[in-house]
Amino acid sequence: MSFFAELKRRNVFKVGIAYIVMAWLVMQVADVILNNIEAPGWVFQVIMLLLGLGFPFAIFFSWAFELTPEGLKLEKEVDRTQSITHETSRKLDFIIIGVLVVALAYFAYDKLVLSSARDAALVEATTQAVTEQVAAGQAEDGAPETAHSIAVLPFVDMSPDNDQEYLSDGIAEELLNLLAKIPELRVTSRSSAFSYKGKDFKIADIGNELKVAHVLEGSVRKAGNQVRITAQLIAVDTDTHLWSQTYDRTLENIFAIQDEIASAVVSELKIALLGAAPTARATDPEAYALYLQARHISRLGTASQLQEAITLFEQVVEIDPQYTDAWSELGRAQINQAGFSLVSEKTANALGRESQQRALEIDPDNAAALSRLGWIEMSEGDLNKAAQHLQVAMALEPGSAAVLGNAAQLLTTLGRNEQAIKLNRKVTILDPASAQAHANLASSLYTAGRLEEALSANQSAERLSPVYWGVPFLNGAFFMLEKDYESALAAYEKEGDPEWRARGVAMASYSLERIPEYEKALDALMQGWGEQWPSEVAAVYIWTGNFDKAFEWLEKSVQINESQFANNQFDPMLAGIREDPRWLPLLEKMGRSPAQLDAIEFNVKLPD
Repeated sequence: MSFFAELKRRNVFKVGIAYIVMAWLVMQVADVILNNIEAPGWVFQVIMLLLGLGFPFAIFFSWAFELTPEGLKLEKEVDRTQSITHETSRKLDFIIIGVLVVALAYFAYDKLVLSSARDAALVEATTQAVTEQVAAGQAEDGAPETAHSIAVLPFVDMSPDNDQEYLSDGIAEELLNLLAKIPELRVTSRSSAFSYKGKDFKIADIGNELKVAHVLEGSVRKAGNQVRITAQLIAVDTDTHLWSQTYDRTLENIFAIQDEIASAVVSELKIALLGAAPTARATDPEAYALYLQARHISRLGTASQLQEAITLFEQVVEIDPQYTDAWSELGRAQINQAGFSLVSEKTANALGRESQQRALEIDPDNAAALSRLGWIEMSEGDLNKAAQHLQVAMALEPGSAAVLGNAAQLLTTLGRNEQAIKLNRKVTILDPASAQAHANLASSLYTAGRLEEALSANQSAERLSPVYWGVPFLNGAFFMLEKDYESALAAYEKEGDPEWRARGVAMASYSLERIPEYEKALDALMQGWGEQWPSEVAAVYIWTGNFDKAFEWLEKSVQINESQFANNQFDPMLAGIREDPRWLPLLEKMGRSPAQLDAIEFNVKLPD
C-alpha cells in the first residue's frame, strides 16, 4: 500500500481537516467572549499558540493510534482484519459536516446580526463625538474645531546609505514650520509629532493622542545632488490618502517642493486663507544642507554637539548672510551654552541677543527671533521689552507652541496666573506629547494655588518623561505644602537638576529636623549655585523662617539682577516672607512690585 493510501486509511487527512475547522470555530467564539470581558490581548494570542501547537500532535496521534471498540490502541497492535477505520472515517465525516454547519451559522450570525449592531454602535459613538466637538466649540466655517488640524510626522530616510536623517527630519520640520504660519490651520508642535519617530504606530492612534484630523507623512531619498521626496496626506478618521505626490528634483528645487506640498495641504483641507499662503525662503543648497545638519546636531543634547552646531550655523550665515532662520537658530544655540556651563549666562545672552537682532534686521516679522529676544529680555529683567517683543511674536504666529510658551512664562512672571494657565493649556493642545508643556502648565497652576490641578498636570509630564527636570521638584513642593515631609524628601532626591535637588533636600530635611542633612544640602547649594542664583539660597532661609538671612541673599540677587528670582517671587511655599515690611521695598528696587508689574502692558488674545 502506498504512503498516501495509508494516510487516507488511517484518517490522517480527515483528522487534520476536522482539527482545522474546529480550531477556527474555537478562535471565533474566543474572540467574541474575550472582547466582551475585555481580556488582555495576550490571552487570545496564547489560545492561538496552543491551537497551532496542537495540530501536529493531532496528526501524529491519528497516524500512530487507532480507535477500537476496546479503546485507543497503537495502530501496530491492531489486526488489520479487525480494524474499524472505515467506521471512524464516517464519524469524522459527520463531525466535519456538523462543525461546518455550526461555523456557517456563526458566520451568518456575525455578518447579519452582530455586524449591524457594531455599525449602529459606531454610528452612535461617532454622532456623540461630533456632538461633543460642536458643544466644545466650532471653527468659523462651522466645522468641528479639529477639522483644520494636522501633524507632520518625521519623514523616513530612504537614502542608499541611510545617512540622510538630518535631511529627512529637516524637510519635515521645514514643512511643519511653513504650515504653522497659516493661522487657519492648527499644526501640532514638532516635539509631539516627532515623538513617533522610529515607532510602530497606527494613524488612528496618532489622531486620538494628538487630537488632529490629518497626518502628513513621507520619505526622502538622496543620491548625489538628486533628491526624491514622497509626501502623502492622510485623513485620520478613515485612514485614507487624500493626496499623494512624488517629486524627483535637484537640491536647488527643494524650496519649490515645500511650497507645492503646503499648497496641496491647503487645497485638500479646503482652507480659506485670509492672506497669501506662506512660502519657503530659498537659499544656497550648501547653506541649506549645513543649516539642517546644524539644527539636527544642536538638539542631540551634549555640550560638544552644541558647540559643533554653533560652528556649522556660523558657516551657514557666512555663505548666506541673509539667512534669517539660521541667525535665529544660531542665537538659540548660543543662549543654550549657559545651560552646559560653557559660558556665563550674561555672555550667552549677549551672543544670543546679537544673533536674534541680526535675524530681525533681515526680517522684522520673524516670530521665532522676536520670541527668543523676548525670552532674553525676560531673563535679564527688562519685562517691558520682553512684553513688546512677545506681543508682536504672538500676533505673527498665534499657533506657535514655542511663542505661546514664552508668553505664558512672562505672564507668570507678571503674576497674571489665570492668563498664564490659559496659554499653557493651549500649548499642551499644540504639543500634547511634550513633558515640558505639561510641566509648565503644572507650574502655573501651582503658582496660582490650584494644587490638585497642578498635581494632575505634573503627573501628565511625569508619564511622558519620568526624569524630566523640575517634575520631581514640583512633586516635592506639593508634599511640603501638605506637610508630608518624608514623601517630599523622596521626591526631591529624584530631581535631576542638582541645584533644585539640593534646595529641596535642604528644606525637607529641615522640616524633618534632620539638621546635619539640612546643613550639608544648604552648604552644597551655597557653594555650587549661591553666586549665580542667590535667591535659591534665600528660598531655603524663607522656608526655615530665617528672614534676616533670606534678605541678605535677596540683596545679592538685586545686585546681580538675577533672573531666577522671577521663579520664586510667587511661590506658595515662600508666602511667609511677604508680610515682612522689607519685602515690598525689595520688590520695588527690583522693579517687581505689584504696581510695577501691573503697569507693564502685555495684552494677549487668550484662547477660549
